[in-house]
Amino acid sequence: MSDATYEVIALRYGTRLGAKEEIFLNYGIYGEPDEPLGMDYYCWVARNAERTIMIDTGFGVVGGARRRRTTLLSPVDALARLGVDAATVPQVVITHAHYDHIGNLAAFPAAEVIMARREYEFWTGPFGRRAQFAWSTEESETAHLAEVHAQGRMTLIDKAYSPAPGIEVIPVGGHTPGQAIVLVATADGQAVLASDAAHYYEEIERDRPFAFVADLEAMYRGFDLLKEIASDPGRLIVAGHDPDVMRRFPAVAGIDPGLAVRVGAKP
Repeated sequence: MSDATYEVIALRYGTRLGAKEEIFLNYGIYGEPDEPLGMDYYCWVARNAERTIMIDTGFGVVGGARRRRTTLLSPVDALARLGVDAATVPQVVITHAHYDHIGNLAAFPAAEVIMARREYEFWTGPFGRRAQFAWSTEESETAHLAEVHAQGRMTLIDKAYSPAPGIEVIPVGGHTPGQAIVLVATADGQAVLASDAAHYYEEIERDRPFAFVADLEAMYRGFDLLKEIASDPGRLIVAGHDPDVMRRFPAVAGIDPGLAVRVGAKP
């Protein structure tokens, strides 16, 4: 494996049972009956012999409990089972600043933190504190982002950016002002970590926006980009919260079944 090719692992650290009516925006317009829909919570690891990069850090104890989410295994403990000490991880990519994506960032004190400038400025500005936006964040975690910035550990990006060979972070907006997707080269093709640019494969395949959206037009544009990317059979699309991720990719040894998959072709 070259220094520009990675093993990508999706860590399933939490779950809940929801319903389509509350998960998809204005679901009633589709004329379909409501039905239960599981929502899983993931963070992602890209690693090779040269480096380990964390993509998002999951929800913390407070953020998960406040919203009655079920924790399966803390992201920090999941990393430890992979032989990775969070305190030594050199880089963390934040796709967006919701509670379930930055909740354990303090456990990565040595890391450079990469995120979209628009995302950082929104959540540390006045509108991120308005009720409809703030529900999806924890004030202490947003404050920690500002601390990381003040420490000089944050890299803010305005366009596509490569934090390391073989990895590209692309801001797309939509779900949040600076929502990003992450492309990672693997031995089986390019992993496309959609994060919350597409919580579910259904969002891309049936053009169905998620209920929480900052910019609907940008969300649709993100769907179009992901559809274009997915048209290449060498790309491996990874939706941000879809339980189907665990069925599409092979399990990872060393972690309990159902908690981690390797983004790649099944044997």
